[in-house]
Amino acid sequence: MTTAGMAAHGAEPVSMRIVYKTLGPAGTAGKGALMRASTAACIVAVGIGLLTAAITGRAAAEPIVPAQSASLVLPTPPAAAVDVRDIAPTEPEPPASAGTGTLAPPDLPDIAVSITADEPSVALAGRILDARDWTLPRLGEEQRGAIRAFYEARGFNPLWIADGAFTPAARKIMAALTDAAAEGLDPADYPLPQIDGLEGSSRGRALADADLKLSAAAVLYARDARGGRLEPTKLSKLLTPTRELPEAGDVLERLGAATDPGAALAAYNPQHAQYAALKRKLAEVRSERPAQTPMVRVPKGPTLRLGMQDERVPLIRARFGLDVTPDGDHTYDEKVAAAIADFQRAHGLAADGVLGAQTLAALGGGETTNGRLEADIIANMERWRWLPANLGDRHISVNIPAYMVRVLDRGEVIHEARVIVGKPETPTPVFSDVMRHVVVNPYWNVPPSILRKEFLPHMAQDPDYAARRGYEVIRHGNSISIRQPPGERNALGHIKFMFPNQHAVYLHDTPSRSLFKRSERAFSHGCVRVDDPFTFAEIVLGDAWPQSRMKKLIGKGERLVRLPELIPIHLTYFTLMVTDEGKLVRYPDIYSHDQRVAAALRDLH
Repeated sequence: MTTAGMAAHGAEPVSMRIVYKTLGPAGTAGKGALMRASTAACIVAVGIGLLTAAITGRAAAEPIVPAQSASLVLPTPPAAAVDVRDIAPTEPEPPASAGTGTLAPPDLPDIAVSITADEPSVALAGRILDARDWTLPRLGEEQRGAIRAFYEARGFNPLWIADGAFTPAARKIMAALTDAAAEGLDPADYPLPQIDGLEGSSRGRALADADLKLSAAAVLYARDARGGRLEPTKLSKLLTPTRELPEAGDVLERLGAATDPGAALAAYNPQHAQYAALKRKLAEVRSERPAQTPMVRVPKGPTLRLGMQDERVPLIRARFGLDVTPDGDHTYDEKVAAAIADFQRAHGLAADGVLGAQTLAALGGGETTNGRLEADIIANMERWRWLPANLGDRHISVNIPAYMVRVLDRGEVIHEARVIVGKPETPTPVFSDVMRHVVVNPYWNVPPSILRKEFLPHMAQDPDYAARRGYEVIRHGNSISIRQPPGERNALGHIKFMFPNQHAVYLHDTPSRSLFKRSERAFSHGCVRVDDPFTFAEIVLGDAWPQSRMKKLIGKGERLVRLPELIPIHLTYFTLMVTDEGKLVRYPDIYSHDQRVAAALRDLH
C-alpha cells in the first residue's frame, strides 16, 4: 500500500529494523527465534533491496497483491535469527458477521521494514549474475552456469567467507592454489581474491565477488589438474584420450564437504606413481636452476631484423642480460642480433640473428638444458592428466616411445614385451579402450589408407597385382576391398588382440620378427606388433587358454576367443619415466608430441 493510501485510511507508519544474527540451527532459540526467522522469510519473499511497508492496525478490506518477478530467483533467508523491535501486539478482533459479505482483515502491528543490500546472500545473488566480475577466461559458460546453480541451491550463502573474513577452509584452498607450480601448473592461472582493507558501502559486494572468485579459481584448478588446460585433438587428430573433467558443481560440493579442502583440491592431480615421481624430478630440476638466470618471457610478434623497432626489445635485452639502453631504446641493434645468433647456434637453429617464430618458440622453452628438461617433464605430467584416474586393477599399458607393452596387476608388472609401433608418418594413436577378444588365424583387411596409397596405384597398371601376391580382391559394385588370408605370410601373423576403436588399430603378431632386435622400432602403419604374442595371449586369456591350446588352432581357420574379463588398455606416450631407483630415463620424442604440448602450454599465456 502506498503512503498516500495509508494516509487515506488514517494510518501512520511505525519503523521496524531487521538485523541478521549468526545463531545456531533453526529452533534452538525458542519461540522468539522461530517468530523472527518467519518474519525474515516473509520479508525476503516480498523483495530484495530497500523495502518500506506500512500496515495499519485496522486496515480497510482492500486486497493487497505483492509484486512478483518472473526472472529473479530469490535467496533463501539465512538460518540466522532476526531482531524484531517495536511490535505492539493487539487484542484480536471478533470475526465479521457472516451477513456482511466481506471478511475484515486481522489486526496487525504498525511497522516499517528495511533490508540492506549488503547482506551476504543478497550481495551474492546480485553479483553472480554478471560473470565478468568474478569468472576466469578459460572457464566456459557451462561451468559458469554450474557455479551459479551451486550458489542458488545453497540460497546464495557464501562458501568461503564468514563474518567478513576468509574461513580456515578458504585459506587451505588458497594454499593449494599458491602451490600449483609444484604440480607443473601455473599459479598465475588461479589469482587469489583480496579482501584486506575493504571498507565502505561497497564492502558487501566486494566480499561477494571474492567468494565467487575463489570458487572459480578452485574449479579451474580442478579441471586443469584433470587435463583441462589443453584440447589434445587440436594438437593432433591421433591424440584422443578420454579425459575425466570434473563439473563445477561437483567440485564445489566436494570441497565444501571436505575436512581438508586444500588436500581435496590437490587430489584432483593424478595419483599415479609415475606422475608423483615426475613431480619430484621437477622439483629437483628447479632447485638446480641457476638463480642468477631469471626467465624473461618474450611475447609473440612480428619477425625482428637488425635495425627494426619493437617494444619487445627491452625484454630481449633483459632475457640475455644485455645493458639497458638510454630512454628504453626499442632498436633491434647489433648486440641484440648477436645475442640471438649465439642462442640460435646453441640450439641448432640457423644463426642469422633474426628473431622469427622458430627462435621465439625456442626462447619460450628455456635457455638452458635444465629449462628444456623442465618443459619436457611438465609436458609428460600433462599427458598423465589425460589418463583415467583409475587405470584398472589389471590393465595393459603400451608406452609408444619406449617400444614396450606391460600388463600390470594392482600396480605390479606381471608381463612385459617389446613392441613395434607406427612410423613417424603413420603414428600410433594415443587413447584408452577395453580389450575384448582375441582372433587366431586372422584375415588382414587392408586399411583404406594403405589401399589408396599402395595397392590402387599398382593395380591401375596391373589389375592382377594383389591377386598374384596372395591377396583376395572383393568387389562391391564400383568399389573393391582387399584382404590377406590367414597364413605364415599374413601381416598380422597368427593372432591379433582386439579393442574396437575409432582408429581401427590393435595389437597383433607379425611375420617380421627380426625387427624386434632393433633398439628403435617405429616401422608399422599404426598398429602395435607384439613380441612373443602367445605368452601375451596366455596372460590376457587366463588359465583356460594355455599356449599349447592356442597354438593347436593355427592353420584351422579364423577363430574368435573372448576374454573372460574385459581388460582396460592404454596406448600412452611418455618420453620420460623414473625407475624404481629414482633415475630419470628419456625415450625419443618420435612423434614430436613433447614439442606440441610444451608449445601449447606456452601459448596459454
